[in-house]
Amino acid sequence: MVPIQRHGDLIRQEAHRLGFGFVGFAKAERLDDEARRLEQWLHRGAHGRMGYMENYFDLRTDPTLLVPGAKTVICLTFNYFNPEKQDDPEAPKIASYAYGEDYHHVVKDKLKALLAFMQTEIGEVDGRCFVDSAPVMEREWAQRAGLGWNGRNTLTINPKKGSFFFLAEIICDLPLLYDDPIRDHCGTCRRCIDACPTEAIAPEGYFLDASKCISYLTIELRDQIPVEFKDQMDNWMFGCDVCQDVCPWNRFAERHQEPAFEPHPDLLHMNSRDWQELTEEVFGRVFKKSAVKRVKFLGLKRNIGALSEK
Repeated sequence: MVPIQRHGDLIRQEAHRLGFGFVGFAKAERLDDEARRLEQWLHRGAHGRMGYMENYFDLRTDPTLLVPGAKTVICLTFNYFNPEKQDDPEAPKIASYAYGEDYHHVVKDKLKALLAFMQTEIGEVDGRCFVDSAPVMEREWAQRAGLGWNGRNTLTINPKKGSFFFLAEIICDLPLLYDDPIRDHCGTCRRCIDACPTEAIAPEGYFLDASKCISYLTIELRDQIPVEFKDQMDNWMFGCDVCQDVCPWNRFAERHQEPAFEPHPDLLHMNSRDWQELTEEVFGRVFKKSAVKRVKFLGLKRNIGALSEK
């Protein structure tokens, strides 16, 4: 038992040194209850045109199929909260997670460094790193590992830091002492439900119709934004922070300390006209390493154009 405890302490210390916030350990096993909920969510078509959500169902619900012999899912958070907002209140808005460099690369590099540390300091450890780019039910694992509860807006909420953080995992064959889940603290609060511009959150919460979510409409959807949503976009051109901005638990959020997440010097100062007249050259400069590049120049222009058509 002592080596297992020591291994967990070593991993937590190194994770904190690398910039991760909370660290929790969950037993790697099939997610039976979560699999049923995922099946119902897919059956209702709440994934919209994200066809990839239907793929690799078994891998998505069983980490031992992703990493044979897996014993533990190491779950981590990485803060991205930035209280700064765009100067022009009339300018099309961008979700704060995309202010800086693409988190997939930034956080993945830190995860790889943590896994390498484990292999050096602990011994032979077989594992894989995941940051929102593989069939891993990250919010369910975060809940099991005690990093927070899945709130009415379906995001993972930590009672000490809110929800402005990325989730990351290392699935590995190293046995560790597992953490206990945190109970739900949403209580009777309905702020996220009432504030959602497109009513994407179910009336009682805990279910998100992604096909109505502004993040889906501005990022995942490749076709034109449906007419019925054009007057409900709340001026968001990439992603949406509404359900997080109104969440009472985010009063505890603290500014991130990651240099890679600092916005390009021009980003927050561009006014509404700058965005309307956005050129491919400016797009390439401002979003050189950003997650916004996922929608490409024409995709962002489509979103901005849809806002002006409302």
